[in-house]
Amino acid sequence: MSGFSISEYHNTADIYDKLDHLMSLPVYRIEEKAMSEYLRYFEEKCKKSKDMITEAKNFIPGGVQHNLAFNYPFPIVIDRADGAYLWDTDGNQYIDFLQSGGPIMLGNNYKPVRDKIIQLINEKAPLTGLFSKFELKLAKEISKHMPSIEMFRMLGSGTESAMAAIRVARLATGKKKIIKMGGAYHGWSDQMVYGLHIPGTGSFEAHGIPGGCRKHTHEVFPNDIDALRRKMSTNRIRGGTAAVIVEPVGPESGTRPVDKDHNKQIRELCDQYDALLIFDEVVTFGRIGLAGAQGYFGITPDLTTFGKVVAGGYPAAGGLGGRRDLMEHVSAGIEGGKKRAYVGGTLAANPLSSAAGYYTIQEIDRTNACEKAGHAADKMTKGLEDIIDDLNLPFVAYNQGAICHLETSGTMFVKVIKNPFKIKTILKEIQIRQHFMERVGAAYMAEGIVTLAGSRMYTSMADDDAVVEDALVRFERVLKSVEQTAI
Repeated sequence: MSGFSISEYHNTADIYDKLDHLMSLPVYRIEEKAMSEYLRYFEEKCKKSKDMITEAKNFIPGGVQHNLAFNYPFPIVIDRADGAYLWDTDGNQYIDFLQSGGPIMLGNNYKPVRDKIIQLINEKAPLTGLFSKFELKLAKEISKHMPSIEMFRMLGSGTESAMAAIRVARLATGKKKIIKMGGAYHGWSDQMVYGLHIPGTGSFEAHGIPGGCRKHTHEVFPNDIDALRRKMSTNRIRGGTAAVIVEPVGPESGTRPVDKDHNKQIRELCDQYDALLIFDEVVTFGRIGLAGAQGYFGITPDLTTFGKVVAGGYPAAGGLGGRRDLMEHVSAGIEGGKKRAYVGGTLAANPLSSAAGYYTIQEIDRTNACEKAGHAADKMTKGLEDIIDDLNLPFVAYNQGAICHLETSGTMFVKVIKNPFKIKTILKEIQIRQHFMERVGAAYMAEGIVTLAGSRMYTSMADDDAVVEDALVRFERVLKSVEQTAI
């Protein structure tokens, strides 16, 4: 149970009370003059980025290859990263709270790991297609920190990890149904693009996916254990529940936080209904601790999905781990008459990715990076709360270890009512709140802060007190420029 960065679990009821208050008010906006200045920054200071993205749109759908790169008013082209900072192609410097979407815990381009990877490339090879010693080293290192991981199979992404977990669960239990928490993200496979971002939206974003692909996927609202119980009870006559998959700190990396005993209650229901419990620790492993959220909560899941830190911020980050009897279903090779859950990936567990993950986990352990990043997040959250209070704003700041949230518009907290006569009103509200969140994110970037969608920040060991204090000054300049409007 090493390396925790959550010193005290948040008061979930208090956070939701504040979020309910935020949602009861008209949406705020950035004062027009200030917003004009922020947008001028992009036009005057980010010309190379704008030109490159304009050209890229002719060759790349939307102009970028990854969803995280989409930003208002246009994506910024990053030239290099080091420590706590990023630099764009125009030479502008930013404090990096995106951290490549979460995998960076040691700071960008961390030299001790980088040197090991360069040595591997020079002396060996980044890819062979056959076994390398780092596959074993990484599996043993993960198992050392997470006792529930008796066996580990590396894959190429978190999406693949969730696909494999679901396939194993169905094979092992002989059941069909998968239950997830509404709003959670478990990759973009056909069966998991369901109830994304906002609970209750079901297949709203499932364009291009035949309905049959998700007919065995269900969602329930987070923290509603009674709804989960009812769903699992109903499923007994509809094919049974193979597994419940959760982000253990709450959907969307804890954007919707869960009560501290929620995972324990889910574990009990899974045992009652003979279903597997899958923890999606793609973000939380190595971010809130090397024992993951399961170590913090004291819960033993049957299967765990990995990504992000498992390759140390290098490519091909994914994996599935868990009980030996379950993981043997994804064994490689052919054994006559034995059913197995087929998984693959030519580049999975390549020497570069495996070594990067192995050395990164060792360095996180050696440097106590989780606690240092957690301290930075605690300090930033407290600072944001103070700014919000001083400015008498209804915004909400909270964190789970080194995962910070700053809700200014509550886009993901719009209540979905399944009423065809109200859908246009709901969509309009989502659009208005989304627009404000995008503009806030642009303002942060113009102030030299990179966030995830203007509402989430990941910290790393590189974020010392000076970095956080500098960031808070920049956040305050943006928040001072907001004013209330009418939705």
